[in-house]
Amino acid sequence: MAFNLGKSKRILQSLKWKISVVGLRENSFRSGWFRHDCTSSMAPLAPTCRNPDAVLIGSATQFVIRRFESTTAEKIVDSLCDGEDAKKLLDFPGGKVAFTSEMTFIPESPMDRAHCYRVLHDSGLSNTSNFAQVDKEVAVKMYANMLTLQVMDTIFYEAQRQGRISFYVTSIGEEAINVASAAALSIDDIVFPQYREPGVLLWRGFTLREFANQCFGNKADYGKGRQMPIHYGSRKHNYVTVASTVATQIPHAVGAAYSLKMDRKDACTVTYFGDGGSSTGDFHAALNFAAVMEAPVIFICRNNGWAISTPVSDQFRSDGIVVRGRAYGVRSIRVDGNDALAMYTTVRAARKMAITEHRPILIEALTYRAGHHSTSDDSSRYRPVSEIEWWRMARDPVSRLRRWIESNGWWGDEAESELRSSVRKEVLEAIQAAERVEKPPITEIFTDVYDTPPSNLCEQEKLLREIIKRHPQDYPPDVPAL
Repeated sequence: MAFNLGKSKRILQSLKWKISVVGLRENSFRSGWFRHDCTSSMAPLAPTCRNPDAVLIGSATQFVIRRFESTTAEKIVDSLCDGEDAKKLLDFPGGKVAFTSEMTFIPESPMDRAHCYRVLHDSGLSNTSNFAQVDKEVAVKMYANMLTLQVMDTIFYEAQRQGRISFYVTSIGEEAINVASAAALSIDDIVFPQYREPGVLLWRGFTLREFANQCFGNKADYGKGRQMPIHYGSRKHNYVTVASTVATQIPHAVGAAYSLKMDRKDACTVTYFGDGGSSTGDFHAALNFAAVMEAPVIFICRNNGWAISTPVSDQFRSDGIVVRGRAYGVRSIRVDGNDALAMYTTVRAARKMAITEHRPILIEALTYRAGHHSTSDDSSRYRPVSEIEWWRMARDPVSRLRRWIESNGWWGDEAESELRSSVRKEVLEAIQAAERVEKPPITEIFTDVYDTPPSNLCEQEKLLREIIKRHPQDYPPDVPAL
């Protein structure tokens, strides 16, 4: 079938008029899709709220038009008007694709690796002004929180080695990712952590006593002693409880972000995970879901080079994680994760884009796990001790930020000594206090899931009590049986 140019233009004008009449133009979609009243842009389809089916049909129609806008009648007719150019382009869902007579395979990797955004050199000095300006109060608080996290990790790790707690995971070497990202967020932003982000909680006001209560699983623990140590959670601080299952928090964050968008909240979700987490199916499903649904979520990948004992070279052949964002249509950036100012600037910009533009953002933070994966791991078995020490000393994010605030005249040796002493004292006191608090009763194991416990759960509770009664020597004496 052939169209002459004049006829094509008339068809185009007719189609444009018809599309505008039923309220399906792109502008009307963007202005009315998330409105929950009767005055939305769908009014021509459902003039009142008396016919909810009509509203639903209108919503679905707009949804379909938005998803496949590249195949609308208007664009098809536009391509017919292009003459010779139309023969060089394929109007396909997602956008126009240019034809070529050259058979060229897309290379498996680019010639140059993606650059890494950095503000502070290892020396703590900077030769750029391309970063978000941080005042003295915020900078000193960031440093104090990073130092507190470092001291807390050291003491809790020792407590585990002494047998006082059963397990622990440190954040040594990754303090900047924790604290600087938290400083760039709002308390209304919902955090879906992995297990190496206690610095986010610390920034939001979680106390050392609360950390200790969770690690000791006592009666004051918000999880009632049901979780392993370091599996923190706080509804007050919008920090979803840590789950041991790797990467399950990533799709959860996307779903929550979409909910915030539907409710038109001025907030986003943030999820943290390691390079190992990016090797799971949940990561890929979450990125695709977030891109398609335009969810305001920030993905922060702590690429520390190791998924426990598996190096990144055994996980993937791509240029890290940052390049994966483009494949899914997600705006992405690579940043020096040991540079607090670079992390702060990046997350601050990412948050603004996520909320104002309704889009996901992927941040790959290059860092290094300067400690063992956990207290169950000995990383010297699979990586050189000299490598660990080099990162711990030469590229320590805490020392780097300290040198920067000192260069601004905001910090000195006296303040450093006072802070280290007070933090160490407070952590030790928190541990001693948490040890004295009694454990939650056995009953709490079976509560908070069912309104009325089913019979099989009641049988399990009864059986457990009988076993404890017969073998009391095999169970902790400080756990109340009632």
